[in-house]
Amino acid sequence: MKSQRRFIKSIIETAKQEHPPMPWQRGVVRKATIEKRAAPLPQLKRA
Repeated sequence: MKSQRRFIKSIIETAKQEHPPMPWQRGVVRKATIEKRAAPLPQLKRA
């Protein structure tokens, strides 16, 4: 087996084992970030 094929095979096996959180699974932290981004900017008072 060539080294490149072996390398790709190991990457695929690792990817199948890892389960990173999906965007819709992040819950409270993601919701807070979206709300903060959507909030209007505060108006500055001029002196």
